[in-house]
Amino acid sequence: MVSYKRLTPEEVHFAGAALLDPDETTDTDLKEVNPELPLLPQSRRCSITVALLTFGGLIVVLFGIWLLGTIFWLHKPPSTEPHRPPPPAVAKSPNGTWLQPESCSQIPEAWRFDCYPERGAVVTEEMCHARNCCFIQRSQAKTSGRNGVPWCFYTPDCSSYELVSITDTEMGKVGKLLRNKKTYYPKDIDALQMEVLYEEDNRLRVKITDPAEKRYEVPIDVPVVQKKASNPSYTVDFIKEPFGLIVKRTQTGTVLLNTSIAPLFYADQFLQMSTSLPSRFIYGLGEHRSNFLHDVQWKTLTMWARDVPPMELTNLYGVHPFYLSMESDGMAHGFFMLNSNAMDVALQPAPALTWRMIGGILDFYIFLGPDPSSVIAQYLDVVGKPAMPIFWALGYHLCRWGYKSSDKTWNVVKEMRNYGIPQDVQWNDIDYMDHALDFTYDTVNFSSLPDLVKDLHRHDQHYVMILDPGISSSQLPGSYWPFDEGMKRGIFINDSNGDVLIGKVWPGLTAFPDFSNPDTHEWWYQNLKRFHEKVPFDGVWIDMNEPSNFFDGSLNGCPDNELENPPYTPGILGGTLKTKTVCASARQKISTHYNIHSLYGLMEAKATESALRKITNKRPFVISRSTFPSQGKYSGHWLGDNRSQWKDLATSIPGMLTFNILGIPLIGADICGFGGSTTEELCVRWTQLGAFYPFSRNHNSIDEQDQEPTAFSPAARTAMKEAILLRYSLFPHLYTLFHHAHISGHTVATPLLFQFPNDEKTYGIDKQFLLGKSLLVTPVLEAGQDYVVGYFPKGLWYDFHTGDSLISSGEEINLQAPKDKINLHLREGSVIPTQRPNTTLWVSSGQPLHLIVSLSEDGLAKGDLFWDDGETLDTYEKDQYAYIYFTVEQNTMTSEVLHNHEEATYITVETVSFYGVKTEPENVTVNSQEAAFTYRNNQVLTVTDLGLNLSHNFTISWM
Repeated sequence: MVSYKRLTPEEVHFAGAALLDPDETTDTDLKEVNPELPLLPQSRRCSITVALLTFGGLIVVLFGIWLLGTIFWLHKPPSTEPHRPPPPAVAKSPNGTWLQPESCSQIPEAWRFDCYPERGAVVTEEMCHARNCCFIQRSQAKTSGRNGVPWCFYTPDCSSYELVSITDTEMGKVGKLLRNKKTYYPKDIDALQMEVLYEEDNRLRVKITDPAEKRYEVPIDVPVVQKKASNPSYTVDFIKEPFGLIVKRTQTGTVLLNTSIAPLFYADQFLQMSTSLPSRFIYGLGEHRSNFLHDVQWKTLTMWARDVPPMELTNLYGVHPFYLSMESDGMAHGFFMLNSNAMDVALQPAPALTWRMIGGILDFYIFLGPDPSSVIAQYLDVVGKPAMPIFWALGYHLCRWGYKSSDKTWNVVKEMRNYGIPQDVQWNDIDYMDHALDFTYDTVNFSSLPDLVKDLHRHDQHYVMILDPGISSSQLPGSYWPFDEGMKRGIFINDSNGDVLIGKVWPGLTAFPDFSNPDTHEWWYQNLKRFHEKVPFDGVWIDMNEPSNFFDGSLNGCPDNELENPPYTPGILGGTLKTKTVCASARQKISTHYNIHSLYGLMEAKATESALRKITNKRPFVISRSTFPSQGKYSGHWLGDNRSQWKDLATSIPGMLTFNILGIPLIGADICGFGGSTTEELCVRWTQLGAFYPFSRNHNSIDEQDQEPTAFSPAARTAMKEAILLRYSLFPHLYTLFHHAHISGHTVATPLLFQFPNDEKTYGIDKQFLLGKSLLVTPVLEAGQDYVVGYFPKGLWYDFHTGDSLISSGEEINLQAPKDKINLHLREGSVIPTQRPNTTLWVSSGQPLHLIVSLSEDGLAKGDLFWDDGETLDTYEKDQYAYIYFTVEQNTMTSEVLHNHEEATYITVETVSFYGVKTEPENVTVNSQEAAFTYRNNQVLTVTDLGLNLSHNFTISWM
């Protein structure tokens, strides 16, 4: 039978099962012999006498089993447990006990796959053997399961599916899988169809479906490919029985996927597939609070959108079943499971991973990279690349729950102006509403809100408001248009009886819009449009959209059925699917809530983004709490209701990096913390780090001390101001990074390992990060520190502020970090466009440029700049932009305008600083004309007063 030992790349054959080699014809390779020949072996013919004796013996055995079962059933008390499927019949010894094979003890602990993953179950030997599984209790562990070596695990010969036929198709292969033995979950799907689609040279898709009955599939747009990849960088092999799918990288032979290591399950409400991993270095699998590098020491990550403040080992606001895996040679690949049902993803130290889902189909992609950045770009080719943000989205944002009046909100804005601290956007939380009703504002406490918004616009600033999806259902008929009109149009989620499901959120009893219904999008747009006519907001913050519910299910509870109480429930906080959300059995336009719960935030974001496009005719600005793959096309995200603690400051970096690889680069955490009161030191350090979040917002909770920059001492206020001004000076670079994210799927906040994949020391770094490819950010993340230790990959680095050089062999370095400084270093070989900062990005973006060039050891550098009007829709797609490429070689810098536009004519290049000029030049020429320059002892050459129009090519040379 199958041997469950750890595999090497060269060793994926198993005893008793053969791999199909595309280049060889074997007894299991049918594509060269007869594509319709079944793989089931023929049975031997028996004589009539033998058949009769066998049949008679079987009757006697079955009668005895029935008699014993009846006696046991009569003496058994009624069960109070949720319904569970009966265990299958098991092989037993003469004394009536199951014979555990000796091979169980030969399976290494790291390769034991959990046969009893039900949360909270205290697994006994009898329970385990009822599932025909091995049982070995570890004396040092109190219980089996979740975060430890399982006591109950699959036998080496555990039954699974058999590949009975496989044929070639225009896009790859199609196979038929049969299960000949029932599992311990109800409604096994005995016959499956497997499609293997060679979509691109670096992308493979596999779909395993029920050919007899259509099952729910995730309704997001993915590419429909018509032509098979011509030169795939992968090979796909199959194991006949038990069925296994093995994908290897052609270049190296590295095994990227091997499903034969544990049995495949495919029941109506339980799908399970395991795979080995090529290394322990795995990333992604959001949304969870954890290190950027996941821990494979028996950790289970649950996915089911949930309203809960960030905490470890808990399902949080969003669901992203995608991971990036590093291989032993610095190459990388990705895996995306296109499934939106509740799921567990179990990691174990083999290393290996198991997917457990309670619905849908197995539909997954493998992305071959081969480098980490390419993997993410290939993933985003499938789910969609992020939108290009409106320019002011990259400014500094202020918000709090509990301003309590528009006058207080306005005073905060005026104080920021008085101190000259940059601010582009002012927000309000739910206290602006009239009794927490969407599309209203409190005409008493927030009576001046329309005037506040007009004042913001006069000062080139912008306004964002919060909206929750829950629509009050308890207002007097005819008094609240959103609910009355929603009822007329039938756009709310219904319960299983077809009545509007009533929950409870901030305004009291509420109904929930069904954003899977196109009619709801039109209703949502009309509500936003009506409110925009009163308060001309610029962007929308959609919160509580998991969806959150203060009831468990509904006002009237939820029915007791298989959707509410499935045979297997992943490790959801609260233990049930309905906890703090709507009933799983609730009805929506395209499916039950059971299937599309975790899509709610994505669907609301799509509706909101579409409405804002029509209302403003500019790039929409939407920030959403709940997210799902493809969300970056419609919104950004923030990391939720964190706390004013140093731990939360530190964990914001892995959260930010994870969402960048998930395709949502417009990401940040609440600066200074949301819950609890901050300290001055914490807020200063957080503002310094937050200046490098792609989305930078200070957000405070109700009745906590003020934490906007103006609330602190002069020294702290100055330190925060300098950090924000630094962000504003980097706007041209940051804006260009978002352009590359939009068109190529690049990250904005970048893990070090993406740029240094052959340096394994970078694989676990999440206390530093790169902005783009070149700017290394090393923040202080602990109290009372005036220095910080940072890792510098091998090469030449420069202090961003001074140009002082640092040569690293790939080592940690102590850096001075007084309270008014964040360490920022520039990687060799880069050109970074910066700008003279001002108090809003509208003003800053018109200021002259200062280019900073960091020369490599051999005097090379390159960089670029994307420029447009900052707000028009689809400027890249409509050719309404400028793109300039900078190169430096042989002591000459060249600016080449690759695509020109009127916007570039308004900008000049005023100054260029060259870091790493080894000898003082005798002269400098600009477009062949001599120019004044300065040269410092730290090898920094600066050329000033240039006045070069950005829309024209230019050269700067020195000798």
